[in-house]
This record gives sequence, C-alpha cells and structure tokens, in this order.
Amino acid sequence: MSKIKYAYNEDMNKKAKATGRSLKISPKHSREICNALRGMEVEEAREYLGEVIELNKPVPFKRHNKKVGHRRGLEGWPTGRYPVKAASRILDVLENAQANAEYQGLDTDNLEIVHISSHRGYVIRGWTPRAFGRASPFNTPTTHIQIVLGEIQ
Repeated sequence: MSKIKYAYNEDMNKKAKATGRSLKISPKHSREICNALRGMEVEEAREYLGEVIELNKPVPFKRHNKKVGHRRGLEGWPTGRYPVKAASRILDVLENAQANAEYQGLDTDNLEIVHISSHRGYVIRGWTPRAFGRASPFNTPTTHIQIVLGEIQ
C-alpha cells in the first residue's frame, strides 16, 4: 500500500494529527460531516457527532443533496441526513487525534479542528447473483479521513 500524505502541509508546531485509512464508510457522507465539523472545538465536535449518532441532530447535506428530505433543526440549509455509521467512525478518529494531542503535551481542553478532510479510498469489488446465472457488481467504497488539531490562540 502506498504512503498517503496529509493534505495539511503547514507548520506542525503545537498540533496533533490522526488519520483513518480505508474506512468502510460512504465518501459522500464523510465529506458532508467533515464540512460540518471544520473549525469546531474538539468537545463541541464530539457532542455534535454524539447527537448525530443518537439521531437528534442532522448533518446538512450541501453538495450531495438530490432527493434528500428537509430536516428540523438546520439553520441556513434545509436538506440533511443522519449518517450514523460515518459519524461513529469519524468520532473514533477524532478521539484518536485528541489522545495524540494529550501524548504530545498539548492542552486538551483548548483544542480546535484546524484541518479535517475526507478522500476516496480504493473500491472493494464484489458481485451479487442475479437471475439466469448472471451477476451484477456490488462494490464497497472506502474512505480516508485526516484530522489535524491545534491549540486555540
């Protein structure tokens, strides 16, 4: 497997990072969650993802919103969903980044998300049987998640 570099190439002083590679989650759902989390403080982001997992707060779908219903509780954008599986995996990566920040000696109560992004990973090819001895593709997409945390100035 080739080395995947971070999309964030600025000064890494007082910053901690974590990545999730080849997660079996939707790239479209991860993109929308990353856009919602960008710039949040870590505790606020953890609470937000917990509410998404409990189906209490929707994630606004701004790009991938064709035939997506309106949700109550969204300000400034009507369409949204509750991507539980993707939110739980991104929460795991966020907790990993927070643990890395604690290991590096950063102030864990004063952290914000400096960079968060999702990238398409490889596609796991699969097949499902059909009538008359045929088969159709049944593929599973994977996603890479990158998170960089920094102390609030």
